[in-house]
Amino acid sequence: MTVDFIFDFLNQFFTSLAGNEFLLLVAILLPCVVLFGFITIYALVVIYTELKVSSFIQDKVGPMGQGVGIHAGKWGLLQPIADALKLLSKEDIIPSSANRPLFVLAPFMIFVGAFISFVALPFGDSIIIADLNIGIFYILGIGSLAVISLILAGWSSNNKWSLYGGMRSAAQIVSYEIPAGISLITVIMLAGTLNMQDIIIYQQGGIFNWILFDNPFIPVAFVIYFISALAETNRTPFDLPESESELVAGFVTEYSGMRYAFFFLSEYANMFVVSAVAATGFLGGWQSPFPNALNSPGWGVFWMMGKTFFLIFIMIWIRWTVPRLRVDQLMNVCWKVFLPIGLVNIFGVAIWTVLFG
Repeated sequence: MTVDFIFDFLNQFFTSLAGNEFLLLVAILLPCVVLFGFITIYALVVIYTELKVSSFIQDKVGPMGQGVGIHAGKWGLLQPIADALKLLSKEDIIPSSANRPLFVLAPFMIFVGAFISFVALPFGDSIIIADLNIGIFYILGIGSLAVISLILAGWSSNNKWSLYGGMRSAAQIVSYEIPAGISLITVIMLAGTLNMQDIIIYQQGGIFNWILFDNPFIPVAFVIYFISALAETNRTPFDLPESESELVAGFVTEYSGMRYAFFFLSEYANMFVVSAVAATGFLGGWQSPFPNALNSPGWGVFWMMGKTFFLIFIMIWIRWTVPRLRVDQLMNVCWKVFLPIGLVNIFGVAIWTVLFG
């Protein structure tokens, strides 16, 4: 399915509904509501998972103790919902000296960027919103909206700590997009396509046909991509744009209520997107690890979600285990370590494919 075909189909579809305003409104709003609901439920699940994993790692008494059943439901299941209700009920404050239009626009933009990335993710053999022939390129491009949004948030707040956080974020995300993209180039070289579904089909036949095990250079590319993804999503040890010990809360210092929540909802949504791309490109996507078993459509969704959530769990584990880097260490790792290794990887994969492919 090409991009032109999708645009032609959407044009004909909305033209056919032009005479009925109610159906047109439903056709536009229903997919947005469904996708928003999915992202919200997913974020609540991940926040709960992060709460429990961090509590277990740090041996916290509260969330791991008996008292949780009284205050936040059985096993603390209601804690993420309580946090969401708290943020909904908080007063929405906009500083008098802030640039109001840009201040309001920033959280909306970053959420939309995470929101529309989901349309190109394959959840199964035929479960994908838009099977784009440039799927990976589309997701990488949409991810760049986060850079603009965080700069807007920092600059429009008229707060020096916010501005520092926004500039740090722009430098960090732009820098780490390069090694992440270079790592995905090795996947594209092997599969010969940018289409997410075709990349997964290339890996059919069991776990040893996954791109991760194709040649000795790919595991290195996977590690570089995964660490770069941590940096792109501002996860520890790369959470310098919002490092509270230096910048209060970075680019979100002046935000409150749901505007504040949108930034972190987008962070969790982006965690899913980058993990799903890693599962698609390196771990076979919805393909079963067994050559001729458990390959039905239902199992396909299970494998895709299982691989994605496993990588999200690793992200959470790293956050509560590894200390934060300094800014100079962050940039040194990107430009002096990941970039040269990534370029060597491209030549290594090309030579290996010629000699042994």
